[in-house]
Amino acid sequence: MQTIILPVTPLEQNCTLLCCEQSGRAAVVDPGGEVERILQAAQDGGVEIEKLLITHGHFDHIGGAAELAERLGVPIEGPQLSDRFLIDSLPQQCQAYGFPPASPFTPQRWLEHGDTVRFGAQQLEVLHCPGHTPGHIALFHRQEGLALVGDILFRGSIGRTDLPGGDHDTLLRSIHERLLPLGDGVRFIPGHGPVSTFGEERATNPFL
Repeated sequence: MQTIILPVTPLEQNCTLLCCEQSGRAAVVDPGGEVERILQAAQDGGVEIEKLLITHGHFDHIGGAAELAERLGVPIEGPQLSDRFLIDSLPQQCQAYGFPPASPFTPQRWLEHGDTVRFGAQQLEVLHCPGHTPGHIALFHRQEGLALVGDILFRGSIGRTDLPGGDHDTLLRSIHERLLPLGDGVRFIPGHGPVSTFGEERATNPFL
């Protein structure tokens, strides 16, 4: 599986294109904006986008989802249902932060802990990791040893918990009980910033 990380919007949110090399199919994780750029990346990679996957309901992660899904005729899966209030408030979020307006949406499938997501010949495991938002999920590709963790954990930092629905103790519990047990060698793509490993964060992240 090939991964293409596209930092989008002025907040440089890591939109990730997951490409199944066996099938030529792809999934887009957190299409926060710059839809044309995402489409071009898929074209350049020679893949067909099969579905959109959402880790949580903040505008910089979902701002392009409705437009991209409509243009491609593909489903949206995730996050967990508890983030519905954030997706419903997407226009207000965009206005509050001075971003162009974006349309809310209802995912074709809300995801729960223990679910699996498939695209092409690939399978991702769903981990419900609340704390940054109530319905935040992470996605784990066991064969690749790769996790997509949204805004739960960053290289040298952790997600904010001062936004609606955030809770610091819950976030730390999600990291320690859901992410770190996946293994020190697991690489993770955060919602912003560089890729790291759980082992590196366990050893060096001052918040852990």
